Amino acid sequence: MTPPPPQPPPPGSNPASDSATDPRPGPGPLVVLFGATAGAMGPDLGSDETDLILLVWQVVEPRSRQVGTLHKSLVRAEAAALSPQCREASGLSADSLARAEPLDKVLQQFSQLVSGDVALLGGGPYMLCTDGQQLLRQVLHPEASRKNLVLPDTFFSFYDLRREFHVQHPSACPARELTVATMAQDLGLETDATEDDFGVWEVKTMVAVILHLLEGPSGQLFSKAEVVKQKYETGPCSKADVVDSETVVRARGLPWQSSDQDVARFFKGLNIARGGVALCLNAQGRRNGEALIRFVDSEQRDLALQRHKHHMGVRYIEVYKATGEEFVKIAGGTSLEVARFLSREDQVILRLRGLPFSAGPADVLGFLGPECPVTGGADGLLFVRHPDGRPTGDAFALFACEELAQAALRRHKGILGKRYIELFRSTAAEVQQVLNRYASSPLLPTLTAPLLPIPFPLAAGTGRDCVRLRGLPYTATIEDILSFLGEAAADIRPHGVHMVLNQQGRPSGDAFIQMTSAERALAAAQRCHKKVMKERYVEVVPCSTEEMSRVLMGGTLGRSGLSPPPCKLPSPQFPPPLWATSPRPLLPWPLLPPQCCPSQEPWSVCRVSHIPLV
Repeated sequence: MTPPPPQPPPPGSNPASDSATDPRPGPGPLVVLFGATAGAMGPDLGSDETDLILLVWQVVEPRSRQVGTLHKSLVRAEAAALSPQCREASGLSADSLARAEPLDKVLQQFSQLVSGDVALLGGGPYMLCTDGQQLLRQVLHPEASRKNLVLPDTFFSFYDLRREFHVQHPSACPARELTVATMAQDLGLETDATEDDFGVWEVKTMVAVILHLLEGPSGQLFSKAEVVKQKYETGPCSKADVVDSETVVRARGLPWQSSDQDVARFFKGLNIARGGVALCLNAQGRRNGEALIRFVDSEQRDLALQRHKHHMGVRYIEVYKATGEEFVKIAGGTSLEVARFLSREDQVILRLRGLPFSAGPADVLGFLGPECPVTGGADGLLFVRHPDGRPTGDAFALFACEELAQAALRRHKGILGKRYIELFRSTAAEVQQVLNRYASSPLLPTLTAPLLPIPFPLAAGTGRDCVRLRGLPYTATIEDILSFLGEAAADIRPHGVHMVLNQQGRPSGDAFIQMTSAERALAAAQRCHKKVMKERYVEVVPCSTEEMSRVLMGGTLGRSGLSPPPCKLPSPQFPPPLWATSPRPLLPWPLLPPQCCPSQEPWSVCRVSHIPLV
């Protein structure tokens, strides 16, 4: 329902002239804003990714101490289910929300009504004022991003009433712990305890707090607004940089094709430091689905941690604390050549992979064509080389804008010479990682774990009697895998489940299953391929025992076939009894602690630490 129009000022008064002659000039009009979602409330507002369902606001003119009409508007939520906490506090129902306007219409109405109220109270630019950071940073900006809505500039700066209160009352509890009720109580304000209209009491009390604060020394009040960055800024990081660990998080489960801009969009509403997104690479130089993100302060980092298991597309992303040392290790560099390459600001970086070793700048520029020129021509290209100067087939290119980068990406898998070239988005941190890896390390790392004989025989051969599971949730257990396979679990060999860990000892999202026959393996793959486990679809493909063994020994298994282990493995010394009695050759097995050795249970797991899979 459309709220009543704002009331004009009393007859004979001139708010504009009164404001101009007020001996205590202050900030411009403030729009006191309150909002609620269909889920969590209070300090957890926005942490459960639920939609906005309510906006309540009122305009305050600080210089004339006048207030406008109070407005309340329901917002239609896509998922209309209300949490018990929200239903009890708001008294709303799914039916009332179904009849409400969508968010874009409500925002248009908000802008129109606020402009009208501000004009009646004297005009001038206005600023939002909220109780804390969550409403704008954790609700409005993320939801607008998910729904591809463009928020007005008004929503990119605001005053946090808790901080303004703390400026005048520093002896009170920390700003993060304040609430509307505690601020009113500390000021001794009398509030309307009979007001039961959800959101109205909060706005009225916030207005009363603001007017009371303005009665005291107001020189520092409402002088420094909170800012929401509209755009993520790329930039380099040096190995010498010192990064505060209280500002860094690790995001896991990212789609492999995600760019730094995609990660920044996932954290929309929070201020990421310049060059603060570092996509992690595996030992083969490919993205492993993780990223380290550096925020401008610890408060932004704490809000980012509340987005644990929020979604990027159909995948949920895990968010954990990380350290500044981890960020510098991934994103930092020492090469002057890289620093010069990354010194150009506001450039879009693309990575080219698979270049012929003989390709030079002219070949790459010709491949891209005149319709997508590289910034600076040959100076905008950075070729990756081994320490001895040999080319690796990788290069990075700079483009001046998003449109040129999109045009270049259309050349993905185009032919240069006799090879097709892969193009995809990259980041400053990825440039540093790739250059650091080739400059300071062998092309392939070595395995350091000593090898012992496998404690039970493992058949060798090229028959495809195994299946490989890719894309498992990192929290998947053996019970989850057996449940996922369903009836096919009855066809697993004893000790036939092998979950794979990466070099850091964490789940890699891959596992190998030995089936009783190639036919059973094929049937399991056909039945379970791309089934969903914990909101993620899992690829199930047949493979041979030889392919599985090669990977478990440290090699890689890509879609194009086998790659050998990254180092020459020592020859295992098999125990005479097993060697003499087993008709099939045995393969070496990484050293496992006694508590991890396979048991006699029908289902057991051998966890293997190896180079992450391609």
